[in-house]
Amino acid sequence: MQARWLGWAGVELDHEGQTLVIDPLVDSAGVFAALAAPGEVEFPPVVSPASGRAVAGLMSHLHRDHADASALAAALARGGEVHHPATTEEGNLALAQAEHELAAAALPRHAVDTWETITVGPFICSALPAVDGLGDPQVSWLVQADDRRVLHLGDTIFHGAWWQMARRAGPFDVVFAPINGAVVDFPHQQPPSPAPAAMNPEQAALAGELLGAQIVVPMHYGGFAIERHYRPVTDARERFERAASGRPYRPAPLVPGDTL
Repeated sequence: MQARWLGWAGVELDHEGQTLVIDPLVDSAGVFAALAAPGEVEFPPVVSPASGRAVAGLMSHLHRDHADASALAAALARGGEVHHPATTEEGNLALAQAEHELAAAALPRHAVDTWETITVGPFICSALPAVDGLGDPQVSWLVQADDRRVLHLGDTIFHGAWWQMARRAGPFDVVFAPINGAVVDFPHQQPPSPAPAAMNPEQAALAGELLGAQIVVPMHYGGFAIERHYRPVTDARERFERAASGRPYRPAPLVPGDTL
């Protein structure tokens, strides 16, 4: 199995000539469009997944930087379906943009519960625990093909299910882990939380060890800083590499488009 980092939180997996995408992002300008003009935001570098080949699209959650309907529509093959965590709250403003765009694209969708497993093409996909820093439904996606296992952590915060995940679903060959530790201040969630909405570099480095990973790839960093509204750590990759040094896995920072 080949794993290609698409930039931000996007990952494309390829096995036996079939592909699967997780959280692809192409339209970065749509992410915080309501909070800042495009010229005021530095967008993360991203590359597009292969067009029309993916047997499925997986979303860790329905925030717009992980749920780009245009990226999914372009990547999916005929008959491909989008799988994401079940949502129960009506009128959630954090999910409204992605919900609207997914509906407009008329993408077939399937909601999953934590620990649910689905099979698509050569891939076995399991929704593992994750915790969203804003209280919205989120999962971490484990994708298996033959004897290889890739775990995508979305933009989870640090939580207490790492040991359970390792026991029930490990070992993990590659773990893609968010590292930007962004503190957010959104108009619809006031007063704001002082805690990061995703793992910071040191937490991600520890999570990789607790999961028993062989390789940890940092992701979800390098863009979208908007003063007051979205404040990520500025030296995320360097801090992660320092925190990962000496741990029992190989840290593998990638450039968008690189493949393992």
